[in-house]
Amino acid sequence: MELFNSKLCALCKGRKLLCGRPTCPILERFRVVKSVEHKINRREIFGSSPPSIFVGEYGYPKVRIGPLVPPIEGNTSHLDSPLKWENKTIRDILYYRSLLVMGEMKADVNVRKSERILEEVQELAMSVKPVDSEILLKKRPVLKVLPSEFAPPIGPKAELLDFELTENPKIPRKTDYVVSDELKAEQAIMRLYNWGFDEYYIIRLLSAGLLGINRKLVPTRWSITAVQDTIGKKLRKEILHYEPINEFELYFYEFLGNRYAVLLMPETYAFELLEVWLKGSLFGSDEPEVIHDYEDFRGIKGYAEETTGAYYAARLSVLESLRKRRRQARIIVFREVTPKYYAPVGVWQIRVGVKKAMENPIGRFNTLQEAFNELRKFLELKLEKYLEKSWILRMRKQRTLDYYLSSSP
Repeated sequence: MELFNSKLCALCKGRKLLCGRPTCPILERFRVVKSVEHKINRREIFGSSPPSIFVGEYGYPKVRIGPLVPPIEGNTSHLDSPLKWENKTIRDILYYRSLLVMGEMKADVNVRKSERILEEVQELAMSVKPVDSEILLKKRPVLKVLPSEFAPPIGPKAELLDFELTENPKIPRKTDYVVSDELKAEQAIMRLYNWGFDEYYIIRLLSAGLLGINRKLVPTRWSITAVQDTIGKKLRKEILHYEPINEFELYFYEFLGNRYAVLLMPETYAFELLEVWLKGSLFGSDEPEVIHDYEDFRGIKGYAEETTGAYYAARLSVLESLRKRRRQARIIVFREVTPKYYAPVGVWQIRVGVKKAMENPIGRFNTLQEAFNELRKFLELKLEKYLEKSWILRMRKQRTLDYYLSSSP
């Protein structure tokens, strides 16, 4: 089903919900924008940045970059804390993002060619607390809330004339150490992660061109995947040294109109994400198709072309759970996107949804068939549709080397 169908929308006018969604995405965005219009309808915006920045990818290596500043002072960290939004609604997220005004400017990705404003943006990116900031825009910001598959939605924006931090940002000593040291980006990411820094803080540092040896601005979308993939690879290598789990395990959680079921098998590591957009959802159709990406112990070949950023977000959440247990497993994540997910809000919701699923065990089973029987209760699409697509389950039908070794005299 199309996101917007002119004939259907004209007949419905947002009242009858003929598209099958629980709320009209057109009216919902209009309501959100109107609720903040009077606060941001100006060229000068002063407030406390959460802190937050955004780097676009269009036009690379000349990209759009800028600070995000709300017309609010004080503790605004909740406006840009994706991993802490587990109890929020889609409308909450759209409202938060509509308050963050982006002053955008063009910049070369080579930070050595940076100007004063970019240096201020980098200082903002390093802060772990909201920073009082002021932006001067060429025009009043355009009132749009643009959903994104990867990053949280981008709110109002306009061309930036000037940006200034009006207080000193709070920058941890460990951040100063990593930023000033000659570390490869991968080393810097893992050092910050193991020190307990928020994942999206690390993403912000990478985007702002503060990590690595040959430093460049990195579009936010790329940074999210790069950080989650880097951490995921390291955790995969670690858990390969652990013993497999002993039983089949099933986990489930529903979050923001997305259903996440995680099946763990008592075998050596492999990972697969099976995803379907159900009828009535944003990218659904009358006959939903299952898409997937997968990897064995060597990791995924290339990029997750079908499930894209969702793959790395889901994988990381499961790997973190296994690392805590010091176990490995063969993993299948089932993602069903329902009509309740009426606006994309970024892969953070996949990260959170799968993480919450891993905290919500459904049961343990002696056989795969018993696990399947329970799994059917939580999925709308027939399980057979998933099984037909699954690489892991096709591989499982083949006899393993362990079988032959154990059978040999």
